Amino acid sequence: MSSSFASSFAPYTPPPDDSSYRSAPSSSSKARSWFPVHSSSRGTEISYQSGGLPTFNNSINGHEDIQEDVQQNQWETSYGMRVDVLSAFAYILGPISAFVLLVLEIHNDYVRFHAYQSALLMTPLLLVRIFASLLGFPSWMRSFLTITFALSALFMAARAYLGASREGLARYHLPRIGPLAERWVFEE
Repeated sequence: MSSSFASSFAPYTPPPDDSSYRSAPSSSSKARSWFPVHSSSRGTEISYQSGGLPTFNNSINGHEDIQEDVQQNQWETSYGMRVDVLSAFAYILGPISAFVLLVLEIHNDYVRFHAYQSALLMTPLLLVRIFASLLGFPSWMRSFLTITFALSALFMAARAYLGASREGLARYHLPRIGPLAERWVFEE
């Protein structure tokens, strides 16, 4: 071993992003304009590759004149939960979970659409099942209604989850209920 090896060893090297150790501003942001600059003074956003949320119709390099409050991230929810999980949860507990999501989730239209659609589908099914019990329908018919309720809830929860996680927020519309739920979300 030579003495030049030990003389080039530094016991502490400051991190490259620590501004107190920089002597001059680097020109790397000008050379790589596609890479986001992490400065809050310019109002730029963190890129998806560095852990940010995906947004649509926005690029880091351009469109700096667009106001932040006009843009809404389609993947963002009120409490930071996942969109696919919340939209599937709208169907799991029937009208109860739909009502909870309609009250608590105010930012995401995809989750609100599935909450409306769940309320419009599951409430009549639940009411028919309750009336069948109150009116004394045969047990096989009440069991059939219960299985219908459970299977429709599971099917719609799976469609909502897959629509968000694999199909890029594609909304699954039921024949008459879906357009009504879509209109209610649009009118909000």
